[in-house]
Amino acid sequence: GVTSGYSGGASKMAHYELVGTGSTGHAEAVQVVYDPSQISYGQLLKVFFSVAHDPTQLNRQGPDVGTQYRSAIFYADSDQQRLAKAYIAQLQEAKSFSRPIVTEVAPLSAFYPAEAYHQNYLAQHPENMYIVINDLPKIGELRKQFPDLYVNR
Repeated sequence: GVTSGYSGGASKMAHYELVGTGSTGHAEAVQVVYDPSQISYGQLLKVFFSVAHDPTQLNRQGPDVGTQYRSAIFYADSDQQRLAKAYIAQLQEAKSFSRPIVTEVAPLSAFYPAEAYHQNYLAQHPENMYIVINDLPKIGELRKQFPDLYVNR
């Protein structure tokens, strides 16, 4: 399952309004709970770097600007850390992007679930202009590049 939330900050609490100020150090994040017999961490990394966001944008994603929008992977163990760093190195070596990857790879210290109205936001607001402009193209790419992984909910 996927839970929207916040991670990577020093503050012991996080909520949308506070994180939005950029003062907590948290990034908007998703927690992905997965079954390794169904999908590998490597496959998750491939989706993350292929369609989920632009890993070359420093402290922003699309129209959203600030450290809370940085590209980040918060790893749960040393295997995830090693795999994430190795995957980034492969992408850099292959020159997969025209600019350097700026994705932060940091230990997961805490994850704070976002407010209920942020969970499954796309499903609840499919006609929201932000969704239409910024997120639906990513969903289209997910469906195109990873048809075996795409599940319409």
